[in-house]
Amino acid sequence: MILPILIICLLASLILTPFIRQAALYFDVTDKPDKRRVNVKPIPSLGGLAIYISFSIGLFLLPIDKTILWPIFISGTVMMFTGFIDDLFEIKARYKLLGQVLAAFIIVFWGGITIEFINLPFGGELHFGIFSIPLTILWIVAISNAINLIDGLDGLAAGVSTIALITILGMAFIMSDPVVIMISALLIAATLGFLPFNFNPAKIFMGDTGALFLGFLISILSVMGFKNVTFISLIVPILILGVPISDTIIAIIRRIVTKQPLAMADKSHIHHQLMGLGFTHRQTVILIYAISALFSLFSFLFTMSTVWGSVLLMAILLLLVEVLIESLGLIGQNYKPIMKLLRIESDSSDKEKNE
Repeated sequence: MILPILIICLLASLILTPFIRQAALYFDVTDKPDKRRVNVKPIPSLGGLAIYISFSIGLFLLPIDKTILWPIFISGTVMMFTGFIDDLFEIKARYKLLGQVLAAFIIVFWGGITIEFINLPFGGELHFGIFSIPLTILWIVAISNAINLIDGLDGLAAGVSTIALITILGMAFIMSDPVVIMISALLIAATLGFLPFNFNPAKIFMGDTGALFLGFLISILSVMGFKNVTFISLIVPILILGVPISDTIIAIIRRIVTKQPLAMADKSHIHHQLMGLGFTHRQTVILIYAISALFSLFSFLFTMSTVWGSVLLMAILLLLVEVLIESLGLIGQNYKPIMKLLRIESDSSDKEKNE
């Protein structure tokens, strides 16, 4: 029975978080206000340790073969430690990337988690061959950084991650994958125990310690649950993580367009733009929760649709994302091709009526 283990995991997170907060304050491990942060006073970091420790406790209480769990635990620890060191010393981006790639290598080569092939929608298979390993490592590193990148408001990364994990759990239930179900449930319990202390007004941040650890586990759970699937189903984990993935891709495009370094932080992410429109801190977070839930809903619809139905859903979703990008000015205030096109058509229609 997994319920007692989930309760232990939840309680451990609830109990550990205040102690870690006090330790972070004592050693002055805090996020201090600056031009790229929204907090106006120093907030203790390292809250991700509570998620990591409580999850680890629950992981080895699970009634499954521990040989499956060791690669997950060791690689997750490497990723957590990478974030922990960055929270303490703010290491250079290349050293963070080195730690992330090391963690990905461990889970790929020891854990055997790779994206090997997909079944194409109109027949046949696409085998990745020697590219399966670099493709999987790229996916893990990308998702880990995507969760880290969206960690800009109180409770945002924790809430979005929880929504993604609930969706992965639901998909795993449909696919009858007990290992993914149990590990996802553990991570949800650990994150929910931390969230009350992290929601606005936050008493503690998860820091890179928690954001990289959460992103890493979400990335490997999505691979475990959806590898060797159909072409359309391959889109499902991308949709589940739609908000952080979209925000990351948009940030990369924005920095290329503005000729800024890719690793440079800015205040043009979706949460910054929503607050710039006048939404409060809490309203912005809840709105992004809703967008994440919408992406998750689309992922479930994908699994129940025909190929052409899925194509139509994807077209609708991409259009909605494009309108959101243009409305918020996420790439630039002058980047509005769809809105300009609609405005031209609207003006032409008005002229015809006047004539």
